[in-house]
Amino acid sequence: NRRWSRVAVPKVGWVRLRRSRDLAEWKSYRVTLDPSGRWHIAFAVIPAPLEGPGDGSVAGIDRGVAVTLALSDGATYQAPPPLGVRKAARALSRCQRGSHRRQRAKARVARVHARAADRRRDFVEKTSTTIARRYDLIRIEDLRVANMVRSARGTIDQPGRNVAQKAGLNRSIVNAAWTAFATRLEDKAAGRVERVDPAFTSQCCSVCGHVGAESRKSQALFRCVACAYTGNADVNAARNIAAGRVVTARGGPVLAGLVNREPQRVTSSVA
Repeated sequence: NRRWSRVAVPKVGWVRLRRSRDLAEWKSYRVTLDPSGRWHIAFAVIPAPLEGPGDGSVAGIDRGVAVTLALSDGATYQAPPPLGVRKAARALSRCQRGSHRRQRAKARVARVHARAADRRRDFVEKTSTTIARRYDLIRIEDLRVANMVRSARGTIDQPGRNVAQKAGLNRSIVNAAWTAFATRLEDKAAGRVERVDPAFTSQCCSVCGHVGAESRKSQALFRCVACAYTGNADVNAARNIAAGRVVTARGGPVLAGLVNREPQRVTSSVA
């Protein structure tokens, strides 16, 4: 019927399954068991790419931790936080090793992580679909996420610094699902996604083109020391990404229509 089906699993027989969506023409399927004890079956289907609006709209996307996705037109998207993970982990740490209570606590931790992964996956699918349908050309940062989340623990001879802080940052990046979002966006908007070098995009003014780390006042505030432009730092970076070309600190290629210049004295007051 509309919800339930059956599938023939080799060496098992006919197994009933609950469908999460209508079945398209599929070639094969895969049965998996996740750490929380749930069985899943995935049918291999290659969907057709989504079509854009056809109006020539261009969007730049800045991926971050505090704000998961910031678009050049001012729109923002926030990934759901992992609820209950810390509480379940603390409860597990208080259990005696080898006890039945610890086994139940480990299963509880696995369920919490599985629920958080489901929420991230749902966020990635819905957000990538919305953005793919809303813009014709989409530019994102070409981030090496695997290198960014590498542990800072170091070795015995050369131990790392700020290991706990780096571990927290790595968890935040993983919870933001940067890689999964970029992959699904390229699948759904095939041929309409461009990757831009992220160098200096957060330090460049999207109005005058001046590059300076001192313009980034805080995580959310960008105030150009050259032209006094003030705006959201993530949106400013997204506009630089939407321009399509990377900037350099001294000379070299810059954003389209912009040039580097020294800071000028501000003659008008800024509220």
